[in-house]
Amino acid sequence: MNILLINHYAGSIKHGMEYRPFYLAREWVRMGHDVTIVAASHSHVRSINPTINSQISGETIEGVKYLWFKTPEYNGNGIKRAINILTFAFQIYLHQRHLTEEVLPDVVIASSTHPLDSIPARFLANKVQARLIYEVHDLWPLSLIELGGMPTWHPFVMLIQLGENFAYRYADGVVSMLPNAHEHMVEHGMMPKKFNYIPNGINVEEWRQDRGALPDQHIEVINQLAKSGLFLIGYAGAHGIANALSTVVEAGLLLQDEPIAFVLVGNGLEKQNLHRMVEEHGIRNIFFLPPVAKPSIPSLLSKMDVLYIGLKKEPLFRFGISPNKLMDYMMAAKPIIQAIEAGNNPVRESGCGLSIPSEDPIALAAAIQKMMQIPLSERLRMGQQGQDYVLQNHDYKILAQQFIEVINNLSHA
Repeated sequence: MNILLINHYAGSIKHGMEYRPFYLAREWVRMGHDVTIVAASHSHVRSINPTINSQISGETIEGVKYLWFKTPEYNGNGIKRAINILTFAFQIYLHQRHLTEEVLPDVVIASSTHPLDSIPARFLANKVQARLIYEVHDLWPLSLIELGGMPTWHPFVMLIQLGENFAYRYADGVVSMLPNAHEHMVEHGMMPKKFNYIPNGINVEEWRQDRGALPDQHIEVINQLAKSGLFLIGYAGAHGIANALSTVVEAGLLLQDEPIAFVLVGNGLEKQNLHRMVEEHGIRNIFFLPPVAKPSIPSLLSKMDVLYIGLKKEPLFRFGISPNKLMDYMMAAKPIIQAIEAGNNPVRESGCGLSIPSEDPIALAAAIQKMMQIPLSERLRMGQQGQDYVLQNHDYKILAQQFIEVINNLSHA
């Protein structure tokens, strides 16, 4: 089967985030399918963007074919990003002939964060009588409205809304990474039978390969804390507003006299503000470290006693969550404290830790004290339950097969 996956922000093990398109595509190639990923040449989430000198450029990474469409560079979420989005959608129209004649897809997957790519994807699919699947990562434009504060009458929001309604109406099938988004999608034109839930995943092979070494700075700080007999609460990831790490700082202040240390690894727009909060309050148990390379994440997480994940309290999460970070945490087989209020709760479902309200430092401090009192054998059991859960439900080998089954069911419909 020839699969054409259109994902504006698609990355790879060579380029960095986002990884899901590559991991799924690589598994499909291993199953014997021919897979082409179409992506924009510039994305804000990639570590490395491809350098191309023409409107379209190709390369192959571990059997997965990539077609990079040239798009303008941008920073932030302003007008330049909107231009980048519209340019990429236009490029799909512009290169229809190449995509239909060279790729000749049996199925087209429109998988960008935004829904605008589903419109040219529908024309491509119709042209070669292929099936169309709309894969939903986030609910746009609802995310722009509820998280970004944009009004419903904003021209860009209205355009995105047209794209979302079009996608639900004209896609042959919908794959959602959000488990509870079914009702929202039906309200915007999707027939209920189109809905399929396939969550985020983990690449098990990478975790079982030789782990990357930690930088000397990280080893020195973490080893010193461990030698001091401190109970280590780890966080690895973005330091942004959405991650609500100010809650951790406030909990650190409450736990000043406890033998614990918070180790926050990563970068983000809020890191400077978090540093300032720590200094202003004279907090001594919070340690900031730079981000580490992806291969070093397993080594980093293995050195923690408990792992923390949190998000701001937002109504948007009622549709469910599927954070990459949580997959890593579970794979590390460590107990987790989750401070997220959402429509699903993988930590509770798996029994791998404690769940507390969002943005509640008192609850976080109490959860940490409770974790410290739990015997090591019980914490190990909790961590193992998390790893078992992620292996059973989030291995990309399993998710890729589920996706193929969705495609096959459409073909037989």
